Amino acid sequence: MIKSGIDQKALADMFTNATTKQGEALRQAVSSATLKALQGREMTVKNIQGVLKSVTQAASAGAADSGLPAVDVEALLGKALAGMDSALLQAVEAQRKALEQFVEQGVSTQEKQLKGALGDLEKMEDMFFTTVTKAAQTASEQLQGPWNQVLESMQLKGTASGAQATATVEQLMASAQQASREGRAAGAKAAEALMKGYATLVSGVLIGMSEGLRQESPAAKPATKTSRK
Repeated sequence: MIKSGIDQKALADMFTNATTKQGEALRQAVSSATLKALQGREMTVKNIQGVLKSVTQAASAGAADSGLPAVDVEALLGKALAGMDSALLQAVEAQRKALEQFVEQGVSTQEKQLKGALGDLEKMEDMFFTTVTKAAQTASEQLQGPWNQVLESMQLKGTASGAQATATVEQLMASAQQASREGRAAGAKAAEALMKGYATLVSGVLIGMSEGLRQESPAAKPATKTSRK
């Protein structure tokens, strides 16, 4: 089933057939699938939530059928979270590059759309945990424990995407102040026109970053269940 740009069945099959030794390959597969889905749509909070929900549901479905003990399922779900975080980190970087262009052209951080975009970045980590937690709650009862463990663990450490989002907001606020001091200020109408295509621009920037993303390994080739020891 294709949902939010994610082939959920293919992703679920990876979790069903994966062994614990394939954790890193599985993380990369989740990251690549998440990134591909994000590249295929406008970079809005709603679309990001849809992608994260689809990936979480696929991971749950596959893990439930894996037959692995709870501790191993927990490890695989942890890799799913890490993969989604890795993809979001790239999405944050794309937003940073796009927003830098607007700030350089004098768009004020008080302009409605820019202010909203910065607000969304500040909430990136909360949005990630809220979305995944809600999606994980629809999983089978046997997965509730493993999901709770991996989510609590990551919340204690924080996410790479969340840390980068916070740093990005601070950087952009400083850049905007500098632009204001230098007299680079776009008029209200000009600012509105510049920001109008923001979500589409971010998606374009993310696609443009894909060359670097290809350095990651291709999707994992999961072993069959008979290979487990």
